[in-house]
Amino acid sequence: LVSDMNKKIGFIGCGNMARAMIHGILSSGFFSSEQMIASARSQETLAKINQEFGIETTLENTKVIEQSNIVVLAVKPYLYESILQENKGILADKIVISIAPGKPIVLFESILGEGAKILRTMPNTPAMVGEGMSAICPNKNITEEELELLQNIFATFGKVEQIEEKLFDAYVAVAGSSPAYVYMLIEAMGDAAVLGGMPRAQAYRFAAQSVLGAAKMVLESNLHPGVLKDQVCSPGGTTIEGVAVLEDRGFRSAIIEAMRLVQDKAGWM
Repeated sequence: LVSDMNKKIGFIGCGNMARAMIHGILSSGFFSSEQMIASARSQETLAKINQEFGIETTLENTKVIEQSNIVVLAVKPYLYESILQENKGILADKIVISIAPGKPIVLFESILGEGAKILRTMPNTPAMVGEGMSAICPNKNITEEELELLQNIFATFGKVEQIEEKLFDAYVAVAGSSPAYVYMLIEAMGDAAVLGGMPRAQAYRFAAQSVLGAAKMVLESNLHPGVLKDQVCSPGGTTIEGVAVLEDRGFRSAIIEAMRLVQDKAGWM
């Protein structure tokens, strides 16, 4: 898939998420580097982005907006309102993509006007390696054709699904923040293997590949995670010993409680 050559996508802000998206889009060839522009607040960041991706960079947000058909707001959530207010005149006829938690579509429409084209979304950082999980929710002004283009953009760095806006806080907990918990799990598994005498780099490889394989089993076997867990647990075996300890220490309830708090916080950012 290649995009319409006349379309240009702009990024306001160049943090980790923007870089992951830019990397995915360029790697897939869906947009060329000439069809992309990004702004940041420091010349140092821009130099890095330019060197890494070969795209046009600028310190001026207005330049990004003027040159783009699609504008991705990739700044910290607290900066959203001021950027929208400062640029509402030139943003009115663009497709504006929000990747921040806790910023409802109605906020954008209240500043940019009822006719504004808004896509609320939030990819996660595994987009960096083409395995992102993005949820998207378009407002009523985005056409079917535009939605297809936007879905194709997000598909360049992973999976994408359309959800109702009311599910966004739950999505942030289950996909946006969750890679952090998985990294903690892999780190702890690695530490335990090191304790058992294994070299650290090898320990992390074994742990990470096991997590990757287990996730793939869930996605491809169509079996309930509980069934897959039972398949690893032989009667009186080693795995059930580990499972019993995790249950005793509240492994599941800790994850559920962590995600509940993330979900609550996402709603009022």
